[in-house]
Amino acid sequence: METKSIRLHSHLLSLPVYQPGRPLEEVARELGLPFEQIIKLASNENPLGPSPKAVEAMKEALDCCHLYPDGNAYYLKEKLASKLGVLPANIILSNGSNELIEWVGHTVLDSESNIVVSQYCFAIYPLVARMFGASVKTVAARNHSHDLKGMLNQIDGATKAVFIANPNNPTGTMVTHEELNQFLEAVPSEVLVVMDEAYIEYLEHPIDLISDIQSDRYSNLLVMRTFSKIYGLAGLRLGYGVAPRHIIGAMEKVRQPFNANALAQAGALAALDDQEYIRQSRELNRQGVTQLQDGFTELGLEFVPSFANFVLVRVGEGMKTFARMQEQGVIVRPMDAYQLPEWIRISAGTREQNAKCLTVLRQVL
Repeated sequence: METKSIRLHSHLLSLPVYQPGRPLEEVARELGLPFEQIIKLASNENPLGPSPKAVEAMKEALDCCHLYPDGNAYYLKEKLASKLGVLPANIILSNGSNELIEWVGHTVLDSESNIVVSQYCFAIYPLVARMFGASVKTVAARNHSHDLKGMLNQIDGATKAVFIANPNNPTGTMVTHEELNQFLEAVPSEVLVVMDEAYIEYLEHPIDLISDIQSDRYSNLLVMRTFSKIYGLAGLRLGYGVAPRHIIGAMEKVRQPFNANALAQAGALAALDDQEYIRQSRELNRQGVTQLQDGFTELGLEFVPSFANFVLVRVGEGMKTFARMQEQGVIVRPMDAYQLPEWIRISAGTREQNAKCLTVLRQVL
């Protein structure tokens, strides 16, 4: 009997698979290195670890892990809403920010549509668009940052969404409040503007877009945030979106039940209360980014001044530098997938981790 192959969507044939930063366990196993001697500065994680208050809350939550979590995350939404000055109906929780990006696909994208992104944008934006058969219009970066005027000019009748990360990953750049306001005022109201603010808490004076949602200034704005970065809870996979009710309502229809697990909700609730931990994390990051950038200057390396918790630095041969540093127990992120083959991205770690990284980088170069 003849066996027929399953007919998969044709647009998936050329779709690449996203490759995250390599985990410590995998590198230790592959290279035969002692686990405790390896440092990972590849995935923009918080080197302080999770908030102690979050850890305690999650330990308590373990006693009830045989029960399903609150599918509506009532208490976490209430606390976030109070903190941000919006209604709980303006908030949706996600399994990391990546799930939010996928919901954009479910709610507005199809094979007849397109999205507009910047060169050097977060790799998941175009991947998700292509998952839904949509096309991607990429606008050349300006000084490694978004050219908002150029992006505005690329919007056409088929454009359903525009993605902007601010600060941007992987470049660490930031657009000004004035540029962003001018852009938001000019974007057609039927085009969804997705503002990815994963690194917003590292800024001393961040742009406030949440109040624009609260005041109904923009009906087409979705702000994405996460507990993975400054809150130190990347392993829990918890993000959230803030948007007008009609956008949140549509996303609730495509959200899987119980997508925010009980431990994640408990940890996030406690982390929101730990302001001293946030202060320490922000200060450690400020010192770490300065330490890395000063080290790159001493080495005579070009880098992009960063507003986030990582620095993009030009080393000549990114993949070779990445591989050689990894052999010495330092995991960084090569940038080939971002069309930056001469660059690597290094997350800010502790003072000791940064010093080791710079020493190994000097030896490798």
